[in-house]
Amino acid sequence: MLKKGLFLRFSPEIVEKPIVYRLVKDFNLAFNILKATITPGKEGIMIMELIGDNKEALERGLQFLKEMGVEVSSLGQQVMKNEEVCIHCGACTAVCPTGALYVDRKTFKVVYDPEKCTACGFCVSACITKAMEVYIQSEAA
Repeated sequence: MLKKGLFLRFSPEIVEKPIVYRLVKDFNLAFNILKATITPGKEGIMIMELIGDNKEALERGLQFLKEMGVEVSSLGQQVMKNEEVCIHCGACTAVCPTGALYVDRKTFKVVYDPEKCTACGFCVSACITKAMEVYIQSEAA
């Protein structure tokens, strides 16, 4: 499985069309919506992971989005844990939806597995010492 992080912007003219549904139905892609909103002006903004069996399927899905008028940018986003600042309180583990943050039962220290992380940012809000940080880099897809 391949994943691609995306920042999508839907114009008011297309915001009510079932475009993401078509990614699943027509292109056999899965998705994980990390954040979505519709502004008062009816513009849609979505941060998502697009998941496919191979690179070609992802590319066809991206081309479809662009043809439909969706503004598509790649999202280079990752969470970093600053070990020097972390006090291992475990607050971040309670809000981590993927299990990327957990308490090691032997050491009672918070462990971060970046391979499981979807960079949702919940841990950043929960961290009282600001040991968790999200880095975002957006570029044209």
